[in-house]
Amino acid sequence: MTTIELLVALLDQAYDHRSWHGTNLRGSLRGVTPEEAVWRPGPGRHNIQEIAVHAAYWKYAVHRRLTGERRGSFALEGSDWFSRPTADAAQWRSDLQLLGASHARLRAAVASISPKALSDSSPGSRVSHLEIISGIAAHDLYHAGQIQLLKRLIPRRSRRHP
Repeated sequence: MTTIELLVALLDQAYDHRSWHGTNLRGSLRGVTPEEAVWRPGPGRHNIQEIAVHAAYWKYAVHRRLTGERRGSFALEGSDWFSRPTADAAQWRSDLQLLGASHARLRAAVASISPKALSDSSPGSRVSHLEIISGIAAHDLYHAGQIQLLKRLIPRRSRRHP
């Protein structure tokens, strides 16, 4: 297995492929209703849907850093965190599709990067492409765990799923 193949495998395991470590990001979102997606554990805390869009944004940001794509080309206006205060089934489906599309674009960019470029960094950054690719996989897993915890805290869901 080449380094590039290994990085693609890490991205996939963290996002939607089977792995030994347990639930990945996509798996943590499976079955979440629009109402559950916008439930907050407390005032000023992020909900599951906001975390999903945040993950999509950072997949875009890493893609942009790897490819040199211009800033401001994300599907939504803004950056990093996007407010999702109200349950809306169409918006939830759209946000999940955005996450999937962001992953597919990032995956394609990583699959096509030259091994020599892994030690390079984006202009103005000290972080190598290798570090940022492995970091975005870790980012997915961090938020997968966070979502799993949030799902357990949702009062209705806690009673249904002990």
